[in-house]
Amino acid sequence: MAWQFDPDRPIYKQLRERILLKIVSGAYGAGAQLPTVRDLAEEAAVNPNTLQKALSELERDGLVHAQRTSGRFVTGDKALIKQAKNDLAKEQIDLFLKKMAAIGYNRQDAVVLIQTIEEAKPK
Repeated sequence: MAWQFDPDRPIYKQLRERILLKIVSGAYGAGAQLPTVRDLAEEAAVNPNTLQKALSELERDGLVHAQRTSGRFVTGDKALIKQAKNDLAKEQIDLFLKKMAAIGYNRQDAVVLIQTIEEAKPK
């Protein structure tokens, strides 16, 4: 099944984000070999060159590296993966806070609301 993409954003950036999410969530573990460009492109229903551009960005960030005859691998640097995970989380929190501000919540009100919801959950 083809991946869904936002038509307002470059596809290679969305591919990068999707692969990054798989790395930081552990779906592609530290040191794991990634599927081939052809396989990933087929899964996402995109041009392999577009997928290649996404992987090149992940390589530039140090999260992925290529071995000449063996393919691409996730970095074995768990600290780098953890940093990428934290950066991604911070981006999501910033986005959330901006959306909350748009409906009239300041940061403190948003935090209080989250705490209230969490405390109300059954244990």
